[in-house]
Amino acid sequence: MFERFSRGYYVGRLSIEPTPDAETGAFIQRATHERLNEQLYAAGEGIERTDLPLVMKLETSHFAVDGDSGVPQDTLWVPESLLAETRIETPPTLREVFLAKADRAAQLLRLSGQAV
Repeated sequence: MFERFSRGYYVGRLSIEPTPDAETGAFIQRATHERLNEQLYAAGEGIERTDLPLVMKLETSHFAVDGDSGVPQDTLWVPESLLAETRIETPPTLREVFLAKADRAAQLLRLSGQAV
């Protein structure tokens, strides 16, 4: 689903759709979220959390992504406000999405005031 892109990011293609509940946040399928969290963000020491937000980038916007069991596989739900900042005019649309690597994600979460 995601492959190495650069020193700070992985890249993948997801179907971009508006979040059904207006401004509740960005989501991917829960099982995918947990798998990515475990594979990409786990430090490998003891019990690892798989509920930390993933940090993704769509065009120029970075945002935290949580898991939800209602999201279809290979789909990213984004709030209308975030969708409005993109060049996506007719969702659903298949687009490249960047997933921040662990160190970059931690840095972005700290800068946004979210706990890591």
